[in-house]
Amino acid sequence: MQKEACEQDDFKKESAPLYEALLKYRAQKRTSFHVPGHKNGQAYVSQGGAEMLSEMMEIDVTEITGTDDLHHPEGVILQAQKLAADCFGAEESFFLIGGSTVGNLALILTVCSSPGDILLVQRNVHKSVLHGLMLAGAQAVFLQPQMDPFSGLSTAPTAARIDAALKVYPNAKGVLVTMPNYYGMGTDITPLADACHRYGVPLLVDEAHGAHYGLHPALPASALACGADGVVQSTHKMLSALTMSAMLHVQGSRVDRALLRQRLAMVQSSSPSYPMMASLDLARRQLHTGGAAIFTAGLAAVNAFKRGLAELPRFGLLQLSQQPKATTAGFASAGNTAQPSVAMAAAYTTQDPFKAVIYDGTGDLSGYELQRQLEAHGCIPEMSDEQYVVLLFSLGSTMEDTNHLLHALQHISIADEDKDTHLNSRDISAMQKDVEFSTWNITQEAVSTPVSFSLKPVLAEHVESIPLVQCAGRVAAEMIIPYPPGIPLLYMGESISEDTKERLLALSKAGAKCHAAADPELQRIMVFKKDRKQGDL
Repeated sequence: MQKEACEQDDFKKESAPLYEALLKYRAQKRTSFHVPGHKNGQAYVSQGGAEMLSEMMEIDVTEITGTDDLHHPEGVILQAQKLAADCFGAEESFFLIGGSTVGNLALILTVCSSPGDILLVQRNVHKSVLHGLMLAGAQAVFLQPQMDPFSGLSTAPTAARIDAALKVYPNAKGVLVTMPNYYGMGTDITPLADACHRYGVPLLVDEAHGAHYGLHPALPASALACGADGVVQSTHKMLSALTMSAMLHVQGSRVDRALLRQRLAMVQSSSPSYPMMASLDLARRQLHTGGAAIFTAGLAAVNAFKRGLAELPRFGLLQLSQQPKATTAGFASAGNTAQPSVAMAAAYTTQDPFKAVIYDGTGDLSGYELQRQLEAHGCIPEMSDEQYVVLLFSLGSTMEDTNHLLHALQHISIADEDKDTHLNSRDISAMQKDVEFSTWNITQEAVSTPVSFSLKPVLAEHVESIPLVQCAGRVAAEMIIPYPPGIPLLYMGESISEDTKERLLALSKAGAKCHAAADPELQRIMVFKKDRKQGDL
């Protein structure tokens, strides 16, 4: 019966089949003799102030008659996923309960199906990609991303670099890149897809921050529209699903979908959250029924912020140049008249309008300190680094949000109004020097030799803790992951250069949060003892 209903109602875009099935279940007021233990929220009914929690739990069910099964969908979940594929332009879509992380893991485990398989990987990827390589026992050939010289931030490798790497490693199982980056910066990935397809390998895209792409004329094209074979999106980041709710979209025949389903069953819980899946269904319905118009209010809010920021000359905004050639990139701020060179165009050609990336043009406030001051005024940014603060607007943003933020920045600016707040060429040069330590700017050789990853544990007798200032020339025995954005600056087994040491010291001094580091203050670092051979790592 479920399957028949699915076939009849697949493309009723105004429906939310999974969510509606849960509402029907709640309305029936049936007695639960199944998990979860809160029994449709009854466990909280007697506790004052828990009404909203109780209501949410009334649709927190499990795989019972009528609610389908994520790992073998035949009814409402299958119907919801088909509607998602239609909405986002995929041939097939999968609901993810565990964020883009499980999507990245599943894709890597699918294309790297045998230990030792080679995957070409953009170096500045999320930690989940390295974890996927470890689980697969794969080898990574790291590709250096392009850097926008004006901002000092990196985007993705060029098509030419991918083509060159595939010539050297024609047995590679695929290419994985991130687009857009955490700052909303990107490039057209169509040439990247074309390069991959010439060699018959899939292009995999971690599009965690681009679930909204392609859904409004003001937004960049989606990775699927550009030809990617497998795309992971965090529907909870830029759209309206609950945190940890994401989607994996596939098209074409280069990704083994039967194996992908098996890998997803491995990395996702056998007891997935129905409220989370329902939120994916609702987020999709919002797009399907509202269309591009659902972004109107949010775009108006962020555009008003950018106009208001132009009246605060202390602060700059990272954005594509407003010059006639829209493919150049640079800072737009009062007092900045310098024009970027044509060479910058390839690295940075698209910008998510919902990401407002700001900085202190005087150089007095680091990104971390500016974030702290904004938080003191009740404005909580998405993230910061040594230079920038990332302010994330969305379809849910309002003019009230914008006014609050501008009011906070005005107060911060007035507190230091005696300083020269106009950015000049000397300031730009100094900023470019500072931003060399960006967590998105990880320089290395253009194409690395294969780096092996495994789950082999590190023995305590093989490693030692040393002061960070002494780490240059040693081999890292831990991952150092500034978070956010969650991009490993070091992976285990990587040689630590003098440049990397300086970046680590800068992060430590700035008070950056680093995942995986044994010393959370980043005063010391774990390295392999000098007598260990590379084969022991």
